[in-house]
Amino acid sequence: MAKPQKRYVCQACGSVASRWQGQCTDCSEWNTLVEEAGAVVTPFAAKHHLQTGGRSIQLTALDAEVSLPERMPTGIAEFDRALGRGFVEGSATLIGGDPGIGKSTLLLQAAAKMALAGHSVAYVSGEEAADQVRLRARRLGLGNAPVQLAAASSTRDILTTLSTGAPPALLVIDSIQTMHSDLIEGAPGTVSQVRASSQELIRFAKERGTALVLVGHVTKDGSIAGPRVLEHMVDTVLAFEGERSHQYRILRSVKNRFGGTDEIGVFSMQTEGLAEVANPSALFLTHREEGVTGATVFPALEGTRPVLVEIQALVVRLASGATPRRAVVGWDSGRLAMILAVLEARCGLSFSTCEVYLNIAGGYRVQDPAADMAVAAALVSALSERPIPPESVAFGEVALSGELRPVAHAPLRLKEAGKLGFERALVPVGVAKDADRAKGHEGAVTATGFRTLGQFVDHLLGR
Repeated sequence: MAKPQKRYVCQACGSVASRWQGQCTDCSEWNTLVEEAGAVVTPFAAKHHLQTGGRSIQLTALDAEVSLPERMPTGIAEFDRALGRGFVEGSATLIGGDPGIGKSTLLLQAAAKMALAGHSVAYVSGEEAADQVRLRARRLGLGNAPVQLAAASSTRDILTTLSTGAPPALLVIDSIQTMHSDLIEGAPGTVSQVRASSQELIRFAKERGTALVLVGHVTKDGSIAGPRVLEHMVDTVLAFEGERSHQYRILRSVKNRFGGTDEIGVFSMQTEGLAEVANPSALFLTHREEGVTGATVFPALEGTRPVLVEIQALVVRLASGATPRRAVVGWDSGRLAMILAVLEARCGLSFSTCEVYLNIAGGYRVQDPAADMAVAAALVSALSERPIPPESVAFGEVALSGELRPVAHAPLRLKEAGKLGFERALVPVGVAKDADRAKGHEGAVTATGFRTLGQFVDHLLGR
């Protein structure tokens, strides 16, 4: 029969003592210890008591003088921008994207450049044979890179091989859904197998100081396949986005313990592989001399990088009784409905009998709330058939009251617009003051400020 454990609880402060005593040692009150029934002590509970039986771990001070892990540049500037200046020793990175988007090509280029720079690199493919990877490297012009290739899917075999000698500086696993751990049963790609294989690979990377890169499959809705805990286990999660019908690719940082999550890397798919795009605005802008109705240029911001994109709108009037349609590509459809409602309620414009189509040129996706004014300008231009001056840009947030609110990093947006030859900016009145900060740079932009959306619409319509 298990013996109940006695304990005495202070009624004043709640501290627990193993025996009775007149004065509480914590609050110094007298005659406050009262015996209470404790938990029953069983042999199982005594054996699994987590406060004893373990080994002591070493605790260090936060301000201790220790050598921090160094970063390893990949040699691809856009890749390093998304990572935060390169890989960190002992880190685990997960990169996901649609099939055929270029994940393996990008990692092979990065692995080859790091190997040519003197780092030891191991590339393990569970989907392709080593000869297939070798053929791709030759097509990319990287056939002479000293990258160690292997085609394997057993986690035990991979870790046994890498543990025999010096650990590699970079280990690429393509992909984690093809890995199999013999510690548990199950087919490769199942939740338990992905979790077990990732845990063993990440433990190896942390202990040996290897930068680990895991390639992950995605589901039909674009999220990374497998258990959600996989994204919590790794240090960095990168999403490789883009449409296969467009040449551009965007590497977006979703999670990064060693840097910011607001940076992107822009690539262009070429015959010889993925090429860096130093000026992404050139991909998303249409160069023309004359203005076109329903088109507005918006300086979007991705991290610290401004990207100028073109917002296109088309308004088609319908016969009475027909149900109008709203179609949006590259922007939030709920946000479009809000802008249309504000234009009708605050500015007296009627879109209820019109079909509205909105598109972000080049397949780009905009999530910046500063695009409200640019979308409103495109809609007003399409409805009135009055083109926006081609040398103008517009940005600012629209409130439900019709007020125009300033947005962050306005000087950076104005500076980028001036570099590309734009002369005017249609902005909220608070942002117009920031235009003076852009003065003195090459291609200074003249900003025109508006307090309300009604004033902005009157300016566009020439009222």
